[in-house]
Amino acid sequence: MKRRNFFRSLALGGASVAFSPIVKAVPVVQADKEKPATNIKDALAVPRKENSMPGKYPGKVARTTHPGCIVDGQPSEEAAYEMLRSCMLNLTGKSNLKEAWLQFVGPDDVIGLKVNPIAGKLLSTSHALTQSIINQLEEAGISRKNVIIWDRREADLKESGFTTENYPDIKIIGTEYQDEKGSYINAEGKFYGEARIDKEQYFSVDLEGEYDAYTMPFMINGGKNSYFTKICTEMVTKIINVPVLKNAGTTITCCMKNLAFGSITNTARLHGPMWHDTCASVCAFPPLRDKVVLNIVDGMIGCFDGGPAANPQFICHYNTILAGSDAVAVDRISYDIVIAKRIEEGLQEEEKAGARTFMDMAQEFQLGVADKDKIELIETTLQA
Repeated sequence: MKRRNFFRSLALGGASVAFSPIVKAVPVVQADKEKPATNIKDALAVPRKENSMPGKYPGKVARTTHPGCIVDGQPSEEAAYEMLRSCMLNLTGKSNLKEAWLQFVGPDDVIGLKVNPIAGKLLSTSHALTQSIINQLEEAGISRKNVIIWDRREADLKESGFTTENYPDIKIIGTEYQDEKGSYINAEGKFYGEARIDKEQYFSVDLEGEYDAYTMPFMINGGKNSYFTKICTEMVTKIINVPVLKNAGTTITCCMKNLAFGSITNTARLHGPMWHDTCASVCAFPPLRDKVVLNIVDGMIGCFDGGPAANPQFICHYNTILAGSDAVAVDRISYDIVIAKRIEEGLQEEEKAGARTFMDMAQEFQLGVADKDKIELIETTLQA
């Protein structure tokens, strides 16, 4: 089946797939096959900064579980607040919540909350956790006007309830966006999103992204370059990553995946054999490496199969939140949670070879700790 017809057939397959033509893509490891050349060496050559990944607490992860955090099928904001509080204090070792937050951000920062709205209202970053983050930032002296909620696609943000009505005084923005008529293209015939990408900073892969009438609105550009969004390069000074605890085949789509594929254009070509490389490599570039200060995983409701889409039969209550400055270490702990659930559900008998490749690559790039034996995990359970 030709690429164009393949994506059109996906579009006809159901609403859960139609809003994202690549949502069903599964990572593949082909160690015996030569991969396309990339410009990762350019990223690694840029001098690191004081708070570059893995940040202030390398190899440290705080996890808080609350058996009663789901009320009437939805995450409770009250429970989410307390779970987040627990994670922040355990991660930083502080006894004061304001002091804990000020380890990562200050009142002069413009803070981008990188949520994950791709799975719609069923399985996106919860409003309970997002509102709790914003409330605690405010309590730490951060103005709401200095907070931006963002992702690749504005349409996904709106569909999942990330609107100015729900988040007054906070900017909601996506790299890819439409006009009031639903068009991605302006009067000059250019994608609106072109104004929001930085063509000076990009991940280059010797693999062409081909023009396709259906997928192009979700790409902005084809070719061999994937450009970083100006949201990362110009608009924010710090990024707080807020992914959802989900699977992607026999691995996970969590911290690094949420950052990498959400921050660049022309990603359709990067699934399959380049999935692991992209998750690790894009995070090594300065717009992410030097700005992501905290990762907070929404594991209250997640999934163990069918991810990153929202397939109701595979959605589950993990009843947990994880936090760390080290995205690699947080992904490593998150991975164990999802794989344990997959084994429990009979989807696999053991860990699959190569499923953690992107974590190992990220460790080689000095972005964080992938070796579980070197990770300090602080676990807390709150009473229901």
